[in-house]
Formats: sequence, C-alpha cells, structure tokens
Amino acid sequence: MADQKPETGVTYKCVQCGAIITSDQFSLLLEIKCPNCGYRVLRKVRPPIVKRVKAV
Repeated sequence: MADQKPETGVTYKCVQCGAIITSDQFSLLLEIKCPNCGYRVLRKVRPPIVKRVKAV
C-alpha cells in the first residue's frame, strides 16, 4: 500500500482492516466509518513530505 500515489485531499486509514479512505468518500456516507468493515476508528495518513527546519 505504500507504493500507491498520494491522492489530493485528506486520506484516512482504517485501524482494523487497513483500508484507505479519502475525504470525498465521507461525503457519500451519513456517518464516519470504514465502508469496508464498518469500524469507526480511523487514522489520518500523513503526507510523505519531509519538512526541514534550519537550526540557528
């Protein structure tokens, strides 16, 4: 699953089954839950961007 291209918008991952859900799919559902297994605990996936801060 790490080989997938990141989509635009916010993506979430189901804690139980590991399914990737986009924020667009939540607009179709009446409640926040995984469309595959129905579990209600989701984790926000971080984008693969490394932020570097210059130390002074």
